[in-house]
Amino acid sequence: MFKKLLVPVDGSPTSKAALMTAIDMAKVLGASMTVVSVYDPFPFIVAGPDYGYAQMQYVDAVRTETKNTVDAARKLAADAGLTVEGLVVDASKTWRAILDTVQGTASDLIVMGSHGRSGLDKLVMGSVAQSVLQHSPVAVLVVRG
Repeated sequence: MFKKLLVPVDGSPTSKAALMTAIDMAKVLGASMTVVSVYDPFPFIVAGPDYGYAQMQYVDAVRTETKNTVDAARKLAADAGLTVEGLVVDASKTWRAILDTVQGTASDLIVMGSHGRSGLDKLVMGSVAQSVLQHSPVAVLVVRG
């Protein structure tokens, strides 16, 4: 069945629900698991003399927060008796980074949360889960929070 699970995490309750589902599945299936968290290094454009410094501060802070998210997910998995690889990826398109990670890790199932956005929120913010579902070369299990 499934031998390599990829679990995208973002620190949200929905993401944690997907992680817990993946942990349970990995234990039952004897599967390995990779946890990935993606951050956008350039989410805004600012002009001015302090731009470079502000950008470096932002990237350092968001990279640290993203690493903390991955570390927390790995700890939950370790507490459940699993050894989990953790990855921090910088990319402007989260869904694309997730699919690139599938290929890089040879994962055969993505287990991810969906925030269940609709209407204007979905139009403005998009849906990472929807884009992953639409483009994924492997099976995707979407967990609702």
